[in-house]
Amino acid sequence: MADGEHHRATLRELNRNYIRSVDEGDVAWFEANLAADFFNTNPDGTLIDRKAFLAQIGRGSGVRNIREHDVLIRILGEFAIIHARTSYQKQDGTQGSGRYTDDWQLRDGRWQCVSAHVTRL
Repeated sequence: MADGEHHRATLRELNRNYIRSVDEGDVAWFEANLAADFFNTNPDGTLIDRKAFLAQIGRGSGVRNIREHDVLIRILGEFAIIHARTSYQKQDGTQGSGRYTDDWQLRDGRWQCVSAHVTRL
């Protein structure tokens, strides 16, 4: 597998696990894959750091059955941007949708998520 294909496959798997970990509240996965200087923009527009994000994940996302769609992975050297659409079930049982953008950087030989931005409709 060529280096670019290898990175794309790795990022695709990281993206799948990111969504799974939000859905399942898997704090340990995020502890292992978020950069120390990670920041997240929440759907309400608040900006939180890594510590606050991990606490937020531990409390649960408030939506269930999150699925990613139309995933676009852009690799720009040692930096990658992942854009995608989401579908999920809201707390009241209705369907919701949104988008996210996650930024990944190759640091110390592995991809680490350095920032994320989430919107929900």
